[in-house]
Amino acid sequence: MTNDVKEENAKVEQITIRVKGGDGAEIEFKIKNTTTMGKVQAAYAQKLGINKDTVRFKFDGAAVTMTQTPADLGLEDGDSIDAFVQQIGGCC
Repeated sequence: MTNDVKEENAKVEQITIRVKGGDGAEIEFKIKNTTTMGKVQAAYAQKLGINKDTVRFKFDGAAVTMTQTPADLGLEDGDSIDAFVQQIGGCC
């Protein structure tokens, strides 16, 4: 292994994040800091039994894109992100 590969492997770490839904329920995910938030979105939606395209994330009040990674967002072990599920209809 070269030094560059060793350094790259050392930078990839696993963190635990919490995704908090509108009802206050939290689901924990253990992910690498290089995992895209799109993968987290898909796993979160699957656990709730909903379509992944109806889920949006926010971290510190800012919208999260599904191509961003925890490293891009500055997420640290134990951080929480907010999840919002799009609702269609619901009136009368």
